[in-house]
Amino acid sequence: MTTAYFEAMRARPDRAVIRLEWLDRAVKSPIREVIQQDGRIRRWAVIPEAEGKHLRVVLLPDGETVHHAFFDRGFKS
Repeated sequence: MTTAYFEAMRARPDRAVIRLEWLDRAVKSPIREVIQQDGRIRRWAVIPEAEGKHLRVVLLPDGETVHHAFFDRGFKS
């Protein structure tokens, strides 16, 4: 599931390249997870197919609904 905000952001050229299987990878097998004060959950995954970039996915508190996703250039492992 995704939010309307995610769908709107996905229309951007830099976000349109993010594949659904990459989102699934970040949701199910993150390398890091942080729970924000508002209950949203940030998860990161390495995406070898995207030159090893780190994908950050922000989920709603239900842990399933994708609210935001982007390549996180500032991620430090």
